[in-house]
Parts: sequence; C-alpha cells; structure tokens
Amino acid sequence: IFSVGFISQLYFFILFACLDNFLLAVMAYDRYVAICHPLHYTTIMRDGLCVLLVAASWILSCVIALLHTLLLVRLSFCADNTIIHYFCDLAALLKLSCSETFLNELVIYTEGGMIFFLCFGVILGSYIFIGTIILSVPSNKRILKAFSSCGSHLSVVSLYYGTGTGVYFFSSSWGFKDIIASVMYTIVTPMLNPFIYSLRNRDIKQALEMCVNWVKFFKMQSLNPLVPVRNTVRYIS
Repeated sequence: IFSVGFISQLYFFILFACLDNFLLAVMAYDRYVAICHPLHYTTIMRDGLCVLLVAASWILSCVIALLHTLLLVRLSFCADNTIIHYFCDLAALLKLSCSETFLNELVIYTEGGMIFFLCFGVILGSYIFIGTIILSVPSNKRILKAFSSCGSHLSVVSLYYGTGTGVYFFSSSWGFKDIIASVMYTIVTPMLNPFIYSLRNRDIKQALEMCVNWVKFFKMQSLNPLVPVRNTVRYIS
C-alpha cells in the first residue's frame, strides 16, 4: 500500500472511531432523558439540540482525525515495512517510523484519554442516574421497560469499549489476540449494530420467531420423518 493509501485509511479510521465514541455518549444521554425526565423529553431533546449534538460529533471527529494525520505525515519511514495488522492502525504505524514519535504519542494519550474518559463518563453517569431512578421505586415492569430501552445500547457499548480498551490500554505489543480484538470493534460491532438496534422492532422479532420455528420444524422432521406434517404445522403456529 502506498503512503497516500495508508494515510487516507488512517484518517477515516480515526474519524469513524471518534464519531462512534461521541454518538454512543449522545445516545446514552438520550436514554437518560427518556427514562429520568419522560414528561420533558420532547422539550429537552428537541430537533435543534439533536442536530447540534450530531454536528458537533462530526466536527470534533474530523478535527481530531486531521490532527493525527498531520502529525503522522511529518514522520519518515526509512524503507519498505510490513505492518503486523490487517489495517493501518496508528499505533502499528508509529512502531515502523524511524523518526522521533514522542509528540505523536503524547497527543494520542492526551487526546485519546480525554475522549475516552469524557464519553465513557457521560455513558456511565447516565446509566448511574437511570439505575438510581429505577431502583428508587422497584418494579418488574419498570425494570423490563428500562432494559428494553437500554439493552441494545449497553450491548454495543460493552462490545466496543471492552475490546477497544483491551487493545489500546492493556497491550504493550501487537499480537494475534490484539488483532482479533481489533476485528471485534472495527468490523463485528458495526455489523451487529443494525441487528442489535432492530431487536425492538416488531417485524424483526416476528421474522426471528419465524426462523426459529422453521428450524424446529426441520429438526423434528429429520429426527422423526414419520411425524404427520399437519401436527408439525400446528406446532409452528
């Protein structure tokens, strides 16, 4: 891959990684308002605020990605190198540079730590308030409703931050486990997002139930082919 290629790849990777952090924090705040202030939700989360939050997330992500890209461009790479990774990750590229990378690492830890703790702090604070409100008046119906609203978001947050933290905060050198973890938060999590966020959709639930019933139907037929079809069809319905 040429230098223009890996710089472009790095820019968009940082852009969408930062954007994912900001949007997860915005979604956590949205759920906090919906559960803790349900009567004022429409006045707090008005269209103007939603547009402002999304626009701010995009602008900040573009600025951060541009900063890291410009800092990388000033470095020199002495010869052809092989990146032990499946994409041009910033940490892997810095290890191949023959220039001084102190400024790059300083910006990574400073800016990356601020984004991580800011976004994760908003998410954690939102769910602490949500938990406090729910447990103040315990009710099974209320707990199930809150879990229905927050379950999909919590699943994505756990996958994204769990694997990302394991790669960048608790690993000193790139290895096979780090690459697998990187696959989880760069490929698997975005692919699961539409599925996870659609679980509350009634049509998606009906389609899943239909698939499960068809699997049970074919399993019964394979185990006992003499079972009348009409009984199996009645079982499905």
